[in-house]
Amino acid sequence: MSEERLRRWRLVLGSEEADGTGVALDDADLAVDRALGALYDPGGRKAGLGASAPSVARWLGDIRDLFPAPVVRVLQRDALSRLDLRKLLVEPELLEAVVPDVHLVAALVSLAGVMPARAREAARRVVRRVTEALVARLEQPMRQAVTGSLLRGARTRRPRAGDLDWERTIRANLKHYQPPWKTVLPVVRIGHGRRRNALRDVILCVDQSGSMAPSVVYAGIFAAVLAALPAVSTRLVAFDVNVVDLTAALADPVDVLFGVQLGGGTDINRALAYCQTLVTRPRETVLVLISDLFEGGDRENLLRRVAAIARSGVRMIALLALSDEGAPAYDHELAAELAARDVPAFAVTPDLFPELMSAALAGRDISDWAAGQGIVTAR
Repeated sequence: MSEERLRRWRLVLGSEEADGTGVALDDADLAVDRALGALYDPGGRKAGLGASAPSVARWLGDIRDLFPAPVVRVLQRDALSRLDLRKLLVEPELLEAVVPDVHLVAALVSLAGVMPARAREAARRVVRRVTEALVARLEQPMRQAVTGSLLRGARTRRPRAGDLDWERTIRANLKHYQPPWKTVLPVVRIGHGRRRNALRDVILCVDQSGSMAPSVVYAGIFAAVLAALPAVSTRLVAFDVNVVDLTAALADPVDVLFGVQLGGGTDINRALAYCQTLVTRPRETVLVLISDLFEGGDRENLLRRVAAIARSGVRMIALLALSDEGAPAYDHELAAELAARDVPAFAVTPDLFPELMSAALAGRDISDWAAGQGIVTAR
């Protein structure tokens, strides 16, 4: 029997039953063996997956990294029946004990398609707790950064009567105060320029493959916050090998997150082709691609499309991750190709994302902004 066949039998049989194969597994295979053992080995439940949210969340994240999407769906369904994960989702005591965590949200969202109705409602309650905590932390910085940069850009020194900013005009003219008349001469007038319904258009294009799970959660929350700002028109597009427009769900971050389908392949080219159809004002549009760039579609056509988007005047940024974990695994070659086409590629933490959007919407050089934050961009 070949070594490869012995290796496969070793993985099928598990550790104790496979002692006679004489096969030593490498680190990658050991990770696969542990994930399968936690689900299928006798006693594996005790060893690997107790009724604890963190251990379940870890295991669900592991299987997304280790197996293709069809296999992940099978494992999740088996876990629901064999390990009774419903208990984690429907018992009030366990729900109360759950600490808000992005990875737990990603795990629950990934299970949404195979949950029974009662469990899905319980999962939505947990996800709502997490999203509310994240919105409370991230909403105000996002509002201040974005509206501040846009309103600064919209001010004019020749305002029409209805656009006069009285407070700023008075401040600017205090030195022209006339005591005899107890008034201020408006030598300098400051106001808001006439503008369309939105000053800028923002398109967030998010890779929903399993490896991007935390980034999907944060992107959904930021998209919902941006959608509430009248100065910005926001679209949210999620993709794997298919593309789904989640803009209609942006009124509620929980609806956004349950609209994604974590897992599957990656077709960035198809996603960007759809995003191009959304662009009506290229020079007022910021397109943020959030992906680790492991393209499964037409790579050459993707690069031509990116170049065309950049030439049209759209400000495009490639975020390799939007998460707390730091530098992710990503396709270095494709990131460098994007950089060569004036599309900077780097990762940011959620706390820096508002400042990034402020810089992009204000028209600042994004590579310079990243360098000022100590962020290493792809070359």
